[in-house]
Amino acid sequence: MVVETIKSLHFDGLIIGLATFLIIGLFHPLVIKGEYYFGQRCRWWFMAAGLIFLIATPLVANALVSSLLGVTAFSCFWSIKEVKEQEERVKKGWFPKNPARK
Repeated sequence: MVVETIKSLHFDGLIIGLATFLIIGLFHPLVIKGEYYFGQRCRWWFMAAGLIFLIATPLVANALVSSLLGVTAFSCFWSIKEVKEQEERVKKGWFPKNPARK
């Protein structure tokens, strides 16, 4: 009875929610490290990656995978904005500035 009930449940929403949480959590340090080592130039990498994920999203038949590609695409696009804000946080002294970068 319990096994049948578990098999009848659809966990896609929970998987997408958890994966979204993890993807957003992954992008936070990527923005910090990207700005530290490459400055504003890393915005173009986020744009390129976002476009690749965005193009791949409708090409994938699996709804779960397609959803995760879409979440990743828009996380990349959001990171473009965050890189600029990260630069401001560095100017305020909240994060260290890379002394090797001009």
